[in-house]
Amino acid sequence: MSSDQPPLNLNGHALLPKRSDVMIFVEPDEDPFVTGLHWRCATCDESPRFVLRDGTVDVQEPCAYPMGITTEITLDVPSGKLIVTDDLRDVYNVDFDAGASYNTDLGQAQVVQAMAAIGCAFGPVGDSSPNLYRDGENSYFIASPLYDDNDVPSLPESKCLAEIFTELRAYSIADFEDWKAKGGTPGSKLLGEYTVVDVAPGTYKFTLHVGERGFDKFDFDTERVFTHIERVAPLPSS
Repeated sequence: MSSDQPPLNLNGHALLPKRSDVMIFVEPDEDPFVTGLHWRCATCDESPRFVLRDGTVDVQEPCAYPMGITTEITLDVPSGKLIVTDDLRDVYNVDFDAGASYNTDLGQAQVVQAMAAIGCAFGPVGDSSPNLYRDGENSYFIASPLYDDNDVPSLPESKCLAEIFTELRAYSIADFEDWKAKGGTPGSKLLGEYTVVDVAPGTYKFTLHVGERGFDKFDFDTERVFTHIERVAPLPSS
């Protein structure tokens, strides 16, 4: 921030684009309101209202999600088989523009929840090409490892179950038999590369971290764990 600009108190918001060196333009002293700030919050998608008070530019209303958003959804996997890829919109599709802007954490969380409601665990992860790893008997995680100078990954390759090539900038996971029953066709040119992973049948919870404050899915210099997955219930008795 320029030294001749007043301090900026965002009151929990993170402006789009995500940056701290914003330029502040202040109206004459008799007008306490600030002009020149037209960004929306990268978390809640609101347009903050700025006021000059005691030499500081304050956002009047706090962000509803000052710590960002952790998104949790569940996915039923009765077949015990997961189809893992980046894009399953051949079968599972929602309007990405129905709610808050998809460029914000809230908009992405809304899409994740809408996709889960129709049977797809979806998660925006940028152009990260992450992998699905086993983390325990019935737990997994989606992450991009960090590679050393010898191209050795920070995560064990022996636990890698699937590679996800993120042309859609996301992962998409569903019950393999549910996907086929709804019209999915293995080998379809629309599908792209995918992996079928065997898991214990049951209900799985996906905890997506990309909306949390401070998480940078574009930081290729660190190991990034995007999502934790765990089975939270077996199949109900028939």
